[in-house]
Amino acid sequence: MPIVVNLDVVMAKRKMSSGELAEKIGITPANLSILKNNKAKAIRFSTLEEICKALDCQPADILAYEEEDTHD
Repeated sequence: MPIVVNLDVVMAKRKMSSGELAEKIGITPANLSILKNNKAKAIRFSTLEEICKALDCQPADILAYEEEDTHD
């Protein structure tokens, strides 16, 4: 998938655990793990907003676009 979630990098820079972030933004640790491990198919803007508030960051700090290599 060309959209990459760098949530773990931002969390490490802010020294915040998954459990702490999940509690702050009001989602389950399991759902945060799905997002963190690049398994999510979508994210609500409201969730993205809460993540950005909790981590004091911008959406671009968390989400990146990487073009897929189609030359196999």
